[in-house]
Amino acid sequence: MKVSLDIDSDYDETIVTIHCKEVDDTIKEILDFLKGMETEFIVGKNGDMHYILKPNEIHFFRAHGDSVEAVTAEGTFKLKEKLYELEKLLPSNKFVRISKSVIANLHELSRFEASFNGTLCVYFKSGVKEYVSRRYVHAIKKALKMNRGKKE
Repeated sequence: MKVSLDIDSDYDETIVTIHCKEVDDTIKEILDFLKGMETEFIVGKNGDMHYILKPNEIHFFRAHGDSVEAVTAEGTFKLKEKLYELEKLLPSNKFVRISKSVIANLHELSRFEASFNGTLCVYFKSGVKEYVSRRYVHAIKKALKMNRGKKE
């Protein structure tokens, strides 16, 4: 991989351009790193108060009715963003969709159990559990690198 850096005081903003033959794991890591830099905080509401939430402190995001909630150790906060917006905003090496209504922080998972119907039950460090839909089982296994010795 070649890296080129062009420093010029005439530039108004930083622009990152990646030229590649295909998107591989290294490129994905670079993109996730850049996405993570952009998202320093998310604003959540609890009652009448607005709170500044750091993404790495959020255990998971859950769609609940017409709104989206961020669940942390300090409580549950209502967000303005939709799940699909959060999915684009957050780095995929840290946050993964586990069901139609939940995006989980991989660093807050403590364990999981397989069930007979092909789903997984994941437990967060907080003790809360959520279910991984069959549709998303492969994605979370890949994210957790469970298929290390297997060919995909």
